[in-house]
Amino acid sequence: MKKLVLLAFFIGFATLTQAQDYTDIVKFQYNRATLGNIDNDDETEVGNANLETYFVIPATAKTIFIAGFTYENTRLSVVHDDDFRTNLVMTRLNLGVKLDHGNGWSGTYVLLPKYASDFNDLGGDAFQFGGLALFEKKVSGRKGWKFGSYVSSENFGTIITPLVGMWYKSPNRKFYVNAVFPIRSEANYAISDIFSVGANLLTSVKAYDLSGNADGFYVQEESIRFNLYAGVSLFDGTLLARAKIGYDTTDYGLYMQGDKVGAQVLTFQVGGDDRNRLNSEFDAAPFMGVDLILRAGI
Repeated sequence: MKKLVLLAFFIGFATLTQAQDYTDIVKFQYNRATLGNIDNDDETEVGNANLETYFVIPATAKTIFIAGFTYENTRLSVVHDDDFRTNLVMTRLNLGVKLDHGNGWSGTYVLLPKYASDFNDLGGDAFQFGGLALFEKKVSGRKGWKFGSYVSSENFGTIITPLVGMWYKSPNRKFYVNAVFPIRSEANYAISDIFSVGANLLTSVKAYDLSGNADGFYVQEESIRFNLYAGVSLFDGTLLARAKIGYDTTDYGLYMQGDKVGAQVLTFQVGGDDRNRLNSEFDAAPFMGVDLILRAGI
């Protein structure tokens, strides 16, 4: 069911387009939801905090280095018993370069080493390595196309994510869309210089190594969050604050270490999935949250 929901999101957002003339230097997001259990009435409170920082360093007229750091902490009970809550923590370096290839073409190439676990003990099973290549064709000053791929090693195997996107800004600069499906997409309409409304779609698939009393197990997260937001822009657009409400279909599957699927494209296992899941599937639910974004023009 979750895969059908994810596919529907891809189709529904594929008609949106957008132009980008800014970069987010610091972004903080916090979401809170009560996710149920599809097998019974058990529930768990899920708090998700995400902090991203990015720095762009121009080297030449055609070369820009990119450096950043991502921290994400999700607190919940994987077995739907709030007496056994844990923190799933992901820390990641984002190291790359953007190259101007000429004729309106550019490429962004990023290495993404990460450490994802409950951080009770540090071990090798928590280290994973990913990479991203994204090509962009600038059609005009208001629109362009993107395509590429994201690949990462995970506890369950290797995930391969094809990427396709676009950016667009309306002539009056009130409406914009910036999208790289299926990872993230945003549509925004400026009601005034200060107030705006919009929609966001964020997805991810990743794994967390468990340790301590849960040593020998891992959690596979398949996250799909869609939200509507209302925002206020301060200090000439450099600081954005948003309140949001949305729908969270994230699932957290519990498996034994060594129980793998091999290659996975998006949420679909190439060779099928015969793993023995050790917890119940999470049910979807509404969520509420806030965003704080420090933004700079480029």
